[in-house]
Amino acid sequence: MGASHEEIYRVVRQIPAGRVATYGQIAHLVGPGCNARRVGWALAALREDRAAPSVPWQRVVNAKGMSSLGGEQIALLKEEGVLFDSSGRIDLRRFGWDGFIEDSPNPPANYSLFA
Repeated sequence: MGASHEEIYRVVRQIPAGRVATYGQIAHLVGPGCNARRVGWALAALREDRAAPSVPWQRVVNAKGMSSLGGEQIALLKEEGVLFDSSGRIDLRRFGWDGFIEDSPNPPANYSLFA
């Protein structure tokens, strides 16, 4: 059985403003039974069924550090201070979330999913 939407939303809610994570990173953090496509489906479901508390869907980007959703997502990320280069990419080393989840054990020193 795959990960539930709520499990995915719990991880996405941990991404701080001004940071982004990839669909694959979220799947990795959710754990077995989750993959990048499932994360995409869960976030797409927010169009029909808004979760409470809200889910900062705009902070999840593709593996290239680019928006898969276009204008609204880009505008929201820019409002949070995320910068895009001339090809529309986000520097994941600069703006990528380290993946630390508040209710998880401390990660190893210098932990980063983008290293």
